[in-house]
Amino acid sequence: MKSPIMNQINTIFVHVSNLKESVQWYSELLGLEYELEKVIAPVYNININHHTGLTLDAGPEDIIKNSRTNDCPLFNFHTEDIDVAFNYVENMGYNIVSSIIRFDDFSFFTIKDPDENIIMICTG
Repeated sequence: MKSPIMNQINTIFVHVSNLKESVQWYSELLGLEYELEKVIAPVYNININHHTGLTLDAGPEDIIKNSRTNDCPLFNFHTEDIDVAFNYVENMGYNIVSSIIRFDDFSFFTIKDPDENIIMICTG
């Protein structure tokens, strides 16, 4: 039976407690321009290449999110040069969880966003 659900991820939702802080964090990580005065709760869409989008979701103002962090990455951002990416993140003062782990055809490291979500930066 052919599935009516496409083999495509359209949007990843990252639940955040402080929308403006998260917009700044993700935008600076990706080298994207942003204007904090134009950030309006409850969500902000980060412009991502291709089909998949990234939505930072602070939810309604009257609801306090009890996000549960996980020891595993939510998703990854790609880099062509893992060493340059690691130095970039380190120089920005981001919270680095793991140093670079290298395999023959794949390397990665992990960082935490302001809400303790783990994000992987990887090649391959």
